[in-house]
Amino acid sequence: MRISTRSRYGIRLMISLATTYNRGYAFLKDIAKDEEISEKYLSQIVIPLKRAGLLSASRGIHGGYTLARSPSKITAKEIVEVLEGDVCVLECTKDEAACTRSNNCSSRDLWSALSDTISGFLSSITLDDLAKSKNEKDLKLLEYSI
Repeated sequence: MRISTRSRYGIRLMISLATTYNRGYAFLKDIAKDEEISEKYLSQIVIPLKRAGLLSASRGIHGGYTLARSPSKITAKEIVEVLEGDVCVLECTKDEAACTRSNNCSSRDLWSALSDTISGFLSSITLDDLAKSKNEKDLKLLEYSI
């Protein structure tokens, strides 16, 4: 199983917005520069995140993007599911009809348990957790460079 660039960049975008959550809207060009991600690519990622109610956007000179909810109320799973789809590793783990062998498949329980573990792990991590981790790493880097 691989996580796409879309999800990796989407998580970085959301972490960046979480670190500035109480400071108003952020420009996509600034996030793109800070995260070293193409602004054009980020502009494609924000569309489904906004549609899913995870981001708010405002136009104009003081516009930009912000989180639609508190970082403590948004999980990594929500972001990944918006950008990737369901986090199950095989279709048959969530839909028995996807495979004619689902009822008597000896490996289905393995894949179901893996899907549940991934889902549980991503559900246990909030944007607030990730933002705090980023801030701690940024402080260490700042201390090291002084």
